[in-house]
Amino acid sequence: MGVAVSGGPDSLALLLLAAKARPGRLRAATVDHGLRAESAGEAGLVAAYCAGLGVPHDILRVEVAAGASVQAQARAARYAALGEWAQQNGLAAVATAHHADDQAETLLMRLARGSGVGGLAGIREQRGLVDGVRLIRPLLGWRKADLVALVADAGWTAIDDPTNRDDRHDRTNVRRLLSETPWLQAERLARSAAALADAAEALEAIAARERTERVREVGDCLLYQPSQHREIRRRVAAALIRELSGGGEPRGPDLDRLLDRVEAGGSAALGGVMVRSEAQGWRFEPAPPRRSSTP
Repeated sequence: MGVAVSGGPDSLALLLLAAKARPGRLRAATVDHGLRAESAGEAGLVAAYCAGLGVPHDILRVEVAAGASVQAQARAARYAALGEWAQQNGLAAVATAHHADDQAETLLMRLARGSGVGGLAGIREQRGLVDGVRLIRPLLGWRKADLVALVADAGWTAIDDPTNRDDRHDRTNVRRLLSETPWLQAERLARSAAALADAAEALEAIAARERTERVREVGDCLLYQPSQHREIRRRVAAALIRELSGGGEPRGPDLDRLLDRVEAGGSAALGGVMVRSEAQGWRFEPAPPRRSSTP
């Protein structure tokens, strides 16, 4: 198993726990994004802690692409590097140190953005990272304070990343809200996210059955005869659009607008796929290429 260790208290606690649970079967990695002058030295500190535990350690240096959100670009680069590292080292899974406080923050952020059930499920316990490798979060039931205490008891000094206190980031403001609002308890919010994750899995299972039983191929098209609640229709429609476009997940607001049009008996295109309401059901087919305005 691999562990991603940034050097903060959460990931150092994960390193300590994983080394105890899996002696001799662990490898650690620190991703150096190069965004702060101190990052190289911090990665070296993690390497020293790993050496003391007898855990092999690698430093993965990445370049963060330009974009509207540095955090989002850094996250994408980090997971890409961890996935490649895991495959190169024959690792079955990579663990990260997300905990209950992270889960509570994520739920509140997604509530503020108007997310659906899938988004409100928050941070999942596991998902695919790359082919043959799972991304796992074994500490979602732990509070941050407990992880900090565990690192202190080991006599280690955790790295303090000032970007975690940057008011320009939504998560920083949500973290402050939680700390200043006693009735917003992280454990309860994390339990709600877990319940929503269960609900999302149940909906996905129903949608998968609907896809199997109510969709058939007609030439180059897919014909869907909906029989379920709108949320199930929504999930099936998203799956069919992904299948025909070979693209990513349709954006929620765009998908909702498409459903409104089709449920009213019309048609709409999304992600290069045309969806039409017909007597036999909803027809999904590749949208015709746009006509060029250039003579």
